[in-house]
Amino acid sequence: MHAADTIAALATPFGAGAVALVRMSGPRAVELADGVFRGRRPVAEIPSGRVVQGRIERDGVVLDEVLLTVFRAPRSYTGEDVVEISGHGGMVVAQSVLAALFAAGARPAAPGEFTQRSFLNGKMDLTQAEAVMDLINARGEAAARAAAGQLEGRLGRVVERLREELLTGVAHLEAFIDFPEEGIDPESGKVLLKRVDDLSSAVGRLLSTADEGRMLREGVRLVIHGEPNAGKSSLLNLLVGYDRAMVSDIPGTTRDTIEENLTLRGIPFRVVDTAGLRESEDPLEIEGMRRTRSHLEKADVLVRVVDAAAEQGDLQPAGREVLVLNKIDLCPGRAADGGAIAMCCLDGRGLEDLVEEVIARTDLASLGRFEETVAVNARHQQCLRTAADYLGEARHSLERGDAPELTALELRSALAAVGEITGAIDTEDVLGKIFSTFCIGK
Repeated sequence: MHAADTIAALATPFGAGAVALVRMSGPRAVELADGVFRGRRPVAEIPSGRVVQGRIERDGVVLDEVLLTVFRAPRSYTGEDVVEISGHGGMVVAQSVLAALFAAGARPAAPGEFTQRSFLNGKMDLTQAEAVMDLINARGEAAARAAAGQLEGRLGRVVERLREELLTGVAHLEAFIDFPEEGIDPESGKVLLKRVDDLSSAVGRLLSTADEGRMLREGVRLVIHGEPNAGKSSLLNLLVGYDRAMVSDIPGTTRDTIEENLTLRGIPFRVVDTAGLRESEDPLEIEGMRRTRSHLEKADVLVRVVDAAAEQGDLQPAGREVLVLNKIDLCPGRAADGGAIAMCCLDGRGLEDLVEEVIARTDLASLGRFEETVAVNARHQQCLRTAADYLGEARHSLERGDAPELTALELRSALAAVGEITGAIDTEDVLGKIFSTFCIGK
């Protein structure tokens, strides 16, 4: 990939559709579009943001009637000149327009290259670039709203504040080390120690959102479990709205886990129906129960299904568990015990109560929170863990009374780790902070 290239790609999904959008970006985007577009005026004369009608031609042959829009640098998605061509949907037409652009001198864009150029040209940071795909892949309202906030720069601003605090600490310490003749008073050990502790707390708060971020992006792991023939598969079918799992009166029908994605009240879930736990000598059923136990350990929320018509012992839900008393239609006189939810999976009775309780057990219970949610992903989490480790080492260095150069080294490493989150990694930043704050060389 080379930034001097002009790239082109289909920006809408492959396949039949009413409209197909071809996007081109780069220093020659306007020139190359001029070579294939025939309208009332040349592309070079079209004002930025104006939509014009015309034809795409190649070797004198009309390929499509299109609408063309020019976005001139730097006020475009990529920060470069961008031309977007909206034509008729269908693979043949869209591919022929693309082929004409390639023949004119553009090259195929690599996956994510438009967004990569946007980052490289300072139009967005890495957290915003990642939010583009989060928004596209969002499986529910909550995930979409959180991704939109990150795309708007919410996470980036939080990380930048953290980075600025780190930068100030590093700059102050290194100014004392490098320019002793300027008479800069170093932060005392207690003051610097408090700064490190405050930074560690801020990193910890961001790390605490990792599970929330995982649930938004991948879905809340909801695992249905219970005795054989209690109605677990019937509950899965009720939740997803169709017969996803085979239902039978024969215990042990479900021998493997069955997973399904769904959205409840705007929150994405990964629902897992598991094999019932019982004594068995069937190797397939034993393997199914092993997988059940593995899913139970990883679940965010557990739903235990019990048969209301069977003899039951203690029906108190435990921990993250929601207790469902199923087949209540077979014993109408029986009341739900100790927080259990009475249900009939055949007619849907009690389903709304179950959904309400499941959502309340997640960390994503209130959609209103997503106006301010900051939720890190796995990459951010790794960067923050690295930063936390270096901050911990900086604290130990201060407590031991090490030379300030050693403490500064740990703080610089923490600064680099935090900078990786947004892509703000610049060795000149510290010097810039020193000169602007302390007026060195006045």
